[in-house]
Amino acid sequence: MAKLISKNYVYEIFPERPIDANKGTFERILNIAGSKRYIGAAYLSSISALKVGAGFLMLATPSEIVPSVAIMSPEVTFLPLYNSEYEELEAEVKIAKIISMGCGLTTESKVKELVFNVLKKRDENQKIVLDADGINILSEIECEISLKNGIITPHPKELSRLLHVDMNEILDNREKYARIASKKYDCITVLKGHNSIITDGEEIYENTTGNDALAKSGSGDVLTGIISGLLSQGLSTLEAAQTGVYLHGLAGNLASEDLTKYSVLASDTIDYLPFAINNILTDD
Repeated sequence: MAKLISKNYVYEIFPERPIDANKGTFERILNIAGSKRYIGAAYLSSISALKVGAGFLMLATPSEIVPSVAIMSPEVTFLPLYNSEYEELEAEVKIAKIISMGCGLTTESKVKELVFNVLKKRDENQKIVLDADGINILSEIECEISLKNGIITPHPKELSRLLHVDMNEILDNREKYARIASKKYDCITVLKGHNSIITDGEEIYENTTGNDALAKSGSGDVLTGIISGLLSQGLSTLEAAQTGVYLHGLAGNLASEDLTKYSVLASDTIDYLPFAINNILTDD
């Protein structure tokens, strides 16, 4: 039976911030995201990581969209990718402690090569969050890939592609197939949806926050950023997944109270993250 993720549980594992902290206190994030079609994904997955407490994030994204993202988020540092060539990334991949990858990347052939190279060459001590097109590309890789110290965040259709199982079968057996994915890739799986499922392949946890206000484009990008931001502050992959899903859902709940479930945008949930964090850290 799944264990429910509660406010008290998240409060106990929420990262503490040293009083003498500086941006170098927290682990460096490399976010590989975005494309000409999905500029917003690069922004949402980056700014949400900083909003939950990350100290430094470098966004590796196509050079032509850097100016657009920079206008929206001057706090982000950029690694412009020219023609998505992996060589531009190699040095940064070596030094990043946290890698998030997949939001808005597309599955073009040059992007597939980039993702494959990162997955093969990263150190297993580096923590990685794989979402969206990163998962779609992973589903097409025929050789074995280990995501040790990693988190995947598929929705049911993406998990269907990853495991080559009918989506309706997954919807009917969410816990079973989330476990299978975690065991196959040696990682934490966050199966997104109503009462999202989080598992390490053994224990199953069920989220208790969130509503249909989060059924909007960009919500997954925000979740990816939240999780990577929590990883950068020292949480384990399981703790970051649990806390990130709960926090994201809570921000959606608070936003919908003010804006209605109809009108909440993914960017609104970022604006409500401070209130969600305060809610977790404050006694009722």
